[in-house]
Amino acid sequence: MRDMRSILWIVLLGAALAAAAVPAHADQDEVQFFHNIDATSDGPIHDAVCFFCNVSTDGSVMGDIVVFFGNVHIQGEAHHDVVNFFGKITADDDATVDGDMVSFFGGVHLGENVTLNKDLVCMFGFLHAPNSARVHGDRVSIPGLVLSIPLLVIILIVMFIVHEVRACQRRRMMAAGYPFPPPR
Repeated sequence: MRDMRSILWIVLLGAALAAAAVPAHADQDEVQFFHNIDATSDGPIHDAVCFFCNVSTDGSVMGDIVVFFGNVHIQGEAHHDVVNFFGKITADDDATVDGDMVSFFGGVHLGENVTLNKDLVCMFGFLHAPNSARVHGDRVSIPGLVLSIPLLVIILIVMFIVHEVRACQRRRMMAAGYPFPPPR
């Protein structure tokens, strides 16, 4: 009981320290946890890193945009790479990304006349890009269905094994003279 109280106090202290964390700023860089980042034309930022939140650019971002478990919305310019894990990247009409655009387990939606000056990679998500979107590097898109097919095969194999084991047990019970259905 005493050990449980000390563990509880340690967990509560850790939670209090995490809740009191101050956002990091380094020369116009934005790093946020659970708090959205907005880059406006009045206040451009250099790098934007966001955990469990969203990044929206109405102006320009001079450096990288990296988001974990959130969304990226580009209305203006991103002068370097845009990377998103488990979220969606949306680039409005006439937006420009000078670096790479990478999305893992999320989607990419490009508007009309969007310009990507390097590569576009969309892994295990969906890609919507009209013909007017220009990608000057490689365009790689692997849909989430590719990941689902092996998982579906494994599930079907497990279901078949369970079915056969139950059928074997049922046959053994019937051979031993077990009345079917069981008496009440």
